[in-house]
Amino acid sequence: MAGVEVKVEGLSKSFGRANIWSDVSLTLPPGEVSVLLGPSGTGKSVFLKTLIGLLKPERGSIVIHDTDLVRCSESRLYELRKLFGVLFQDGALFGSMNLYDNIAFPLREHTSKSESEIRDIVDEKMALVGLTGDEMKLPGEISGGMRKRAGLARALVLEPEIILFDEPDSGLDPVRTAYINQLIVDLNAQTDATFLIVTHDINTAQTVPDNIGMLYRKRLAMFGPREVLLTSEEPAVAQFLNGRTQGPIGMAEEKDAAQAAREMEEAGQLEGLPALKPQLQPSPGVGERMAVGRRRDRVLQMLHTLPPAAQQAIRDSYAEDPLPYEPPTGPIQKPGLPPKRSAGMAYAAPEVTDLQGYDPGYDATQSLRPSPASRPRWRRR
Repeated sequence: MAGVEVKVEGLSKSFGRANIWSDVSLTLPPGEVSVLLGPSGTGKSVFLKTLIGLLKPERGSIVIHDTDLVRCSESRLYELRKLFGVLFQDGALFGSMNLYDNIAFPLREHTSKSESEIRDIVDEKMALVGLTGDEMKLPGEISGGMRKRAGLARALVLEPEIILFDEPDSGLDPVRTAYINQLIVDLNAQTDATFLIVTHDINTAQTVPDNIGMLYRKRLAMFGPREVLLTSEEPAVAQFLNGRTQGPIGMAEEKDAAQAAREMEEAGQLEGLPALKPQLQPSPGVGERMAVGRRRDRVLQMLHTLPPAAQQAIRDSYAEDPLPYEPPTGPIQKPGLPPKRSAGMAYAAPEVTDLQGYDPGYDATQSLRPSPASRPRWRRR
């Protein structure tokens, strides 16, 4: 199993006259872990269902292996869906089947494998998620965390290249959430599949992903390396990451702009973001994530295009990295790219103040701030 790139361009989805989100563009890098955040009701689960072809968008494209899932034939879509594994919020297990039969179901439906081959695969996946010995239990006889792990084992049996997690932490206490997060990181190290996680859990967003996106005001407000969102000064991001009521996000997704601006002025002492936490690493003995090196090269290539705070956070995270980095030479080299360094040497890239080249993956004219006139915006070229 190996990850694959998923390229989404200009995706828009509505139900009747109700627009869910518009012009969503992002690229899920192969083998990396990405998280999608956003207030409740912003269409995160709808986005996952659109990715796997269960819902059809009005506009846009989803390209995997040079095939557009939005415009391909039904037979081709059926084949491409086998590239996906999906962990639904509640595990989506069949209540009348024991865990073994639930996990074996995709193999029996979509392959011609013998029962002995199926047993080997099911045993392997159940061991992977820590359910060995629970094969004969029914979903109603186990805890919510065990149901999620069983659902994850079922999502893995067809060796998917892309795994989608729809709020894997919902309904779990902080300890079980921590176990699920570690399991996700370990699975990524073992499979090198491309992961996309929809979550509301701030600790998950801070510690698990390589990349983070945020849906807000019917747009993809941000998507990129985790350091971009986790160091962003946008009020909606700060409010969401701090879990407070002051800010542009209200009970019905967004507040009146004047009210939001007034609250932010009154709550000035609450501005700011939580301290940047280190990224979760695979458990001892699991091995390194293959995506780490690819992600490092990719992020360093684009470092000069990122906001200064994100650049500094990235340089800090690689300060102890013993691997040398050679920036491209010749006409493609741009100011701000870190120079070649020796082991243990911190990056010393010059400060970059020109953000005209920064591409956050969205229409930058759609600002998160309630009063955008007072703040310069990033613009796409």
